[in-house]
Amino acid sequence: MSQKSGAGLPALSKSMIWMINFGFLGVQTAFTLQSSQMSRIFQTLGADPNNLGWFFILPPLAGLIVQPIVGYYSDRTWLPKLGGAGCHT
Repeated sequence: MSQKSGAGLPALSKSMIWMINFGFLGVQTAFTLQSSQMSRIFQTLGADPNNLGWFFILPPLAGLIVQPIVGYYSDRTWLPKLGGAGCHT
């Protein structure tokens, strides 16, 4: 790949950064296309059109509860095979 910079991060070339960003653009485009059709998909599955807002607000609210819990336990993971503190150099 590339040499390491002073902060322990790899020094990436401009072409590598461009390829990473182009990949993220593709992922974001796919996510946008899927999200734009979610109302129709929910209606096809039998959801009430007047209550579709709940289908869009509940996942972020669940994330507000679940992500801190996962983060709490993740920060206390010490097994190197799980990405714990023992594997970083």
